Amino acid sequence: MKATLLRLARSSWKGPHVVPLPLSLARKNGTPIRTNARSCTILPQFVGLKFQIHNGKDYVQVEITEDMVGSKLGEFAHTRKRFSYTQTKNK
Repeated sequence: MKATLLRLARSSWKGPHVVPLPLSLARKNGTPIRTNARSCTILPQFVGLKFQIHNGKDYVQVEITEDMVGSKLGEFAHTRKRFSYTQTKNK
C-alpha cells in the first residue's frame, strides 16, 4: 500500500471513499459485482471478489488481489485504448 500517495488523496479523518456494494451476495453466488463507482477505494474485504467496472463504453472484469488494496477501482479499468502504429503496404 502506498501510504504517501493515499494521504494526499483524502483526509484521514474522512476515511476511505466507499459506496454500498452487495458484498455478501457476491460471496455467496460468486457472481461479479457490476459498478460504475470508479472512485471507490478498494478495501481488504474486497480481496478475492470479481468486479465489473464501467470504463465509459463497456464493463471490464477485474479480480481483486491483495496488491490492489488502497487503490481506486477505476485504476484497473482503462478508459482509453492503447495506440499501436501499424503500417500497411499496398502493392
